[in-house]
Amino acid sequence: MPKPVTPPLSNTAGSPGGILTLVRNGRATSRAEVARATGLSPTTVAVRVELLIEAGYLREAGSGDSHGGRRPRQLEVDPSGGLIVGVDLGARHASLGLFDMRAELLAEQHTDIDIADGPHVILPWVVEMTKRLVAEHAQPGSRVIGIGLGLPGPISQPEGILISPSRMPGWDGLDVAAELHRLSGVPAVVDNDANLMALGEHISRNEDVNDFVFIKAGSSIGGGIIVGGELHHGHHGMAGDISHVTVHGAPATPCSCGRNGCLDAVAGGAAIVTSLQSASVAVDDTLGVLELARNGHPLATQMLREAGMRTGTVLATVVNFSNPERIVLGGTLAEAGAFVAGVRSAIYTECLPLATDGLEVEVTQAKQRGGIMGAARVVLDRILDADTVNQIVSA
Repeated sequence: MPKPVTPPLSNTAGSPGGILTLVRNGRATSRAEVARATGLSPTTVAVRVELLIEAGYLREAGSGDSHGGRRPRQLEVDPSGGLIVGVDLGARHASLGLFDMRAELLAEQHTDIDIADGPHVILPWVVEMTKRLVAEHAQPGSRVIGIGLGLPGPISQPEGILISPSRMPGWDGLDVAAELHRLSGVPAVVDNDANLMALGEHISRNEDVNDFVFIKAGSSIGGGIIVGGELHHGHHGMAGDISHVTVHGAPATPCSCGRNGCLDAVAGGAAIVTSLQSASVAVDDTLGVLELARNGHPLATQMLREAGMRTGTVLATVVNFSNPERIVLGGTLAEAGAFVAGVRSAIYTECLPLATDGLEVEVTQAKQRGGIMGAARVVLDRILDADTVNQIVSA
């Protein structure tokens, strides 16, 4: 079996920031391995590693295996270098996680919110919850050095502006990262919630598949795409946003975007709730729909399956076009067997056989943690970016 090709190192691989990247990615765990990977002399490596240790980025952690001579001292990211908070906001829920510098989850909290309360309420609440997590779960003297936030709306890239989100009054046009930075005093990174869930799912599965589509099906429906092992945003950050794809054959239900028959308007959890209420069924939210289906309510079960089939019909085009290895279903609706069955049925009915050969259609493994894991990763990637680290250690 041929040996996997290792991608070439960048021109900054020998810089302190480049060395940190090597250690983070597991491509070097000792000074000797850094020297071999970069071509630098042992003396130069020792100096640059010492800079990273003094700055709190790296630490020594025991000894590695000897290949003749002294056992090398192992290098790893120093988990005590700072704390990261990952936040996943939905229409009605919030998940928050406290992470160390190695992206290890230290504590988490899940609670109900109403995103329609607006940024003037929600963002200060995020900052307050961040302080509470640190006070209750962190070592004395620990400090937050970054916050990642997922939001249920389109985020333009690279500007980071929230554009025309559904059911989010007061959020349109807001630079959420800048506002969160102003309130918290630390770097903030903001992305679409489905994107961060896709990234979190990728991490939770040990990055075993490089090309997959993640679908978040809750009150609304969105998607995130992993291509070549990386989160794919597209030209303006809209990659994966299937919410406003017209579903042919579905009712011409008005959508918040001004059109009729969009996937979100005919298959999202909020749409199912509205349809059930119109049929005089007592239900308040998506969780209530799931409870009805678990108790054998025929109309709720039927609507969940129809929603799944409509979602699967849209995904069939995605599968035929991009040929992913896996589709992962997350969000509240993914907890309903009828919805998942509907998605699978439509995909395997409407896709070319070659496109579905080996295709995996699965339910999320990361569950509620996916969004906060993805949020923590994007913040760490920003803070530990090679150029950023080089500026800090050379200051």
